[in-house]
Amino acid sequence: MHPSEEIFCEKSNKLRGKTIIVGVTGSIAATECFAAIRELIRHGAKVIPAMTQAAKQIVTPESLEFASGNKTITELTGQAEHVSLLGNGSVADMFLVYPATANTISKIATGVDDTPVTSMATVALGSKMPMALVPAMHDSMYNNPAVQENVKRLKEWGVSLIGPHSDGVRAKAASREEVVAYVIKTMSKDDLKGERILVIGGRSEEPIDSMRMITNRSTGLMATHIAERAFERGAVTELWMGGCSVPLPGYIRTRRFETVSDLIEMAKDIDHDVVIVPAALADFSPKDKVPGKISSSKGVNLALDPVPKALPVIRKKCRNVIGFKAESEMQRKELVDKARLRLKEYDLKAIVANDIDVAGKSSASVILVTPDSEKDISGPKADVADSILTYCAGIL
Repeated sequence: MHPSEEIFCEKSNKLRGKTIIVGVTGSIAATECFAAIRELIRHGAKVIPAMTQAAKQIVTPESLEFASGNKTITELTGQAEHVSLLGNGSVADMFLVYPATANTISKIATGVDDTPVTSMATVALGSKMPMALVPAMHDSMYNNPAVQENVKRLKEWGVSLIGPHSDGVRAKAASREEVVAYVIKTMSKDDLKGERILVIGGRSEEPIDSMRMITNRSTGLMATHIAERAFERGAVTELWMGGCSVPLPGYIRTRRFETVSDLIEMAKDIDHDVVIVPAALADFSPKDKVPGKISSSKGVNLALDPVPKALPVIRKKCRNVIGFKAESEMQRKELVDKARLRLKEYDLKAIVANDIDVAGKSSASVILVTPDSEKDISGPKADVADSILTYCAGIL
């Protein structure tokens, strides 16, 4: 077994059955493509690398062959690799140029095909195959008027550009995480394309003093899964996150909040088609906030005030709101009935009723409750996220 087979579908099967051709060009960012190829394989892709002569001065064909498990194409032969891999009816599903230099971008935009990578790009454009470029260069090169004109032309032709991200000096290549997310997005169904989806997750943290707080248990994992899958299914996605213990996707616009009051203040900015709220928001907040740190040498009596409910405020700003309701020690009928009461009280589209007694860190026991139906969507949180988004696609 080749080492690449050991990691196949290790993270998901989102790219299973898909063949991605990765064209590597002569930027120092080529050193990152090894890890990106491996990550694509972890999501189920078959990856075939190709490279320019300039790229061979930075990474070796053997290293990319090891990463992918497939021989690296360094020149076009009598096998007409550019046509057999990327022409009409070919085996590939997408062409990704990572990294893409100013030189390669300009060649592709003007029809010059003097390297395996640019010849492949010519064929991919002609066969209307999905194609994405990951630019990497100095800012001054990327801002060159000719390069900008070529970037504009490629976008008009339907080529996706992933990044770059400027630090004031360099137009840096998009992260491996972002590149893989865009590939998955390109290869996924786009039933949410163009829809504006806001996901609000994590936990609120109501301060007792400058050090202590009242909060709920929430990792934020469900919210990140929903946001990632919404992005991958084509939505214009935004994530608002309270306290959490999971990494946040850097390619999704994210805002943070601490208290319920913070979230309610942010709600004035809601202008979305759907808002999904798996957040664990506090019901109470200390009546008196103490500056500094309360001494631990004696007991403390806390007076708690109820905090305003965020869902009604959110509902006023969006007609399609999906709420969550967590309960414990309830039979299914009682859980559904409670969810329907909340549904009617706040005029929501749906409630995801959550039985916390049987939930795990990466799975959930949940029922999607609407005014006239109920559906068990329990399972891994990533699958639950997809079920919720499929419902959203049906109401938009």
